[in-house]
Amino acid sequence: MERKIVYFDSPGKRNTDEVIRIARERVKEGGIEKVVVASASGATAVKVLEAFSGLRVKIIAVTYHAGFSSPGSVDLEEENRRALEAAGVPIVMATHALSGVERSFSRRFGGISTVEVVAETLRALFGQGLKTCVEVAIMACDAGRVSPHEDVIALGGTGGVGVDTACVIRPANMNRFFDMRVRQILCMPRR
Repeated sequence: MERKIVYFDSPGKRNTDEVIRIARERVKEGGIEKVVVASASGATAVKVLEAFSGLRVKIIAVTYHAGFSSPGSVDLEEENRRALEAAGVPIVMATHALSGVERSFSRRFGGISTVEVVAETLRALFGQGLKTCVEVAIMACDAGRVSPHEDVIALGGTGGVGVDTACVIRPANMNRFFDMRVRQILCMPRR
């Protein structure tokens, strides 16, 4: 099998429109029924929803857990939440699969947990975007929005705004992390 990978010169939100275009083209090739998109404010998920209009694909938005930015706060903007819900897009608001409660211990006592080592390894080797793709695929699987028996496209980014990476992933639940497979990288920053 021969596939094309698009590499961006640098990470960040400037790549969002191209990532969405590339993911849309991959959906049109077939074999993908769900797209999982990391979207803190919901704006990127709304953009993906609009771009995929007319295609038979389910969009799943994954956002930060409540209290991520500050105690009790919710980063998902109300207007975007309403738009996504009106379109039937499930919103997964959950603890980050690759940090979770371990981050609290690291902040309090220093050091780093095994889960944070996994996150940092993915980040260092492949970039923040791919780490985010893996993470949101786990979170969507744990929420029951995608199955560990299907390939999905995951979209992730660097810097909390927009996306710069897309890949086809066979997700896994958090407790079966090593069953996950990154099956195809569609695009990513070269770093």
